[in-house]
Amino acid sequence: MIALTLLALSAWALWTPDLDRTALEQRYLRSPSDMVQVLGTTLHVRESGPKDAPAVLLLHGFGSSLETWETWTPALSAGLRVLSLDLPGSGLSPPDSRQDYSDTRSIALINALLDARGIQKTHLLGHSIGGRIAWTFAASEPQRVDKLVLLAPDGFASPGFAYGAAPEVPATLGLMRWTLPRWLLRMNLAAGYAEPKALSDAALQRYHDLMRAPGARQAMLSRLQQTVLVDPVPLLQRITAPTLLVWGRDDAMIPFSNAADYQRALAHPTLVPLEAMGHLPMEENPQQALPAVLQFLTNKTDA
Repeated sequence: MIALTLLALSAWALWTPDLDRTALEQRYLRSPSDMVQVLGTTLHVRESGPKDAPAVLLLHGFGSSLETWETWTPALSAGLRVLSLDLPGSGLSPPDSRQDYSDTRSIALINALLDARGIQKTHLLGHSIGGRIAWTFAASEPQRVDKLVLLAPDGFASPGFAYGAAPEVPATLGLMRWTLPRWLLRMNLAAGYAEPKALSDAALQRYHDLMRAPGARQAMLSRLQQTVLVDPVPLLQRITAPTLLVWGRDDAMIPFSNAADYQRALAHPTLVPLEAMGHLPMEENPQQALPAVLQFLTNKTDA
């Protein structure tokens, strides 16, 4: 009886229920018009900057949201039409209506969103898996991409992710559907920073809130389960857009050494290494990489 009681108390203490969507929207949704229908699914899309300026679309990484770009958006929107979106099942975007979290689905959603906004060609800026989606889009739809910025992009094989096969998601990771204590999330997020103390309480609260949106944790797991990597080199070689690689030298999630793989495969790469920086440069030290990104996006190039 004592053992059962302790087990029940432990389960109760660790249980992390979903949060009410209305409360989340009151906290993080700027305008009801930011929730839009695209190919039968609802996306949270935030837009700023002059509509007649060149466009840039921002794609966040795994477990993140468009909020990750808010440190950069004011400077970017001074001269660019900036669109950021929550991928389905992330941030305030509900789970995908088809439960399809493949890169093919992401590319179709991006194409449809650009069409709906009347944007024929855009710059793309993607981080981590958002980087993988960005460079895959640039390879598949070269006529729609002007310049490409990749922050520590995903895509090359790594432990647990082989080419041509869906990964095996550990059962322990599946437990996050029911339990996601703040202390455990802090441990995982801190690994994305070269200096873990740079993870603020406000950022932790934001991640914790949005990961507890209804259906978000199952969507994260589904995205992992549906990720089937292909050899990126043939696709990267098809990219015609000038590309800026931005990478923290102390990235513990996708190592800086991967930058060399992209440099070998891309036709027009420029690498910006970030000293004493981890996986989340736009959050850890927003001003360190921003000038290079701004210059790259706003300067004309003949490449």
